[in-house]
Amino acid sequence: MKKVVLIVVVLVIAAFATYLFRQNKSDEPKAEKPKPLSLGQKSGAFNDSFNELLTAYFSVKDALVESDTVKANAAAVNLAIASESLKTDEITGDSTGMIKATAKNFAGTITGSALGLKGEKNIENKRQEFEMISDALWSLTRTVKYEGQKVYYQFCPMAFDNKGAYWLSKDANIRNPYFGDKMLTCGSTQDSLEYKN
Repeated sequence: MKKVVLIVVVLVIAAFATYLFRQNKSDEPKAEKPKPLSLGQKSGAFNDSFNELLTAYFSVKDALVESDTVKANAAAVNLAIASESLKTDEITGDSTGMIKATAKNFAGTITGSALGLKGEKNIENKRQEFEMISDALWSLTRTVKYEGQKVYYQFCPMAFDNKGAYWLSKDANIRNPYFGDKMLTCGSTQDSLEYKN
């Protein structure tokens, strides 16, 4: 009989110890799961600055379509100012800060390449700088999920000795900045972005 009582006491103690152990576990703070990168509604100041950036970019594109180096230089200065002034700190809802940091990086690339474009002497070298600007601006637009006008991503397969190059446009019509009037409509729309709700 003593053995049975001893076994019952041991089982009760074991059950009570298990209960206390589980209680202590539930009191411990649970590790948070990583949150995905997300954006909230962007401020009016950010959207206004992004609109200025796009307007300046489209001016550079249009100057290259016309093969006008003087206009391209002036537009490149405005583009550098607009990218340098992009209000990335006004991006809201960036849970980790990565979106702001990435946006600043792309804006810096655009600024540097815009100044490089202005410094180039011939139209072909300006167009090569423009390709780098276009790549950075497309990535920036996707990163911040720009909520303004629809932006078209267009491609000319023959640019730069058939390597091909992309550019952004505010409409679906092809106006090739890499060849100008030599091959004005060479290219096609590959993609578009429109993040409006």
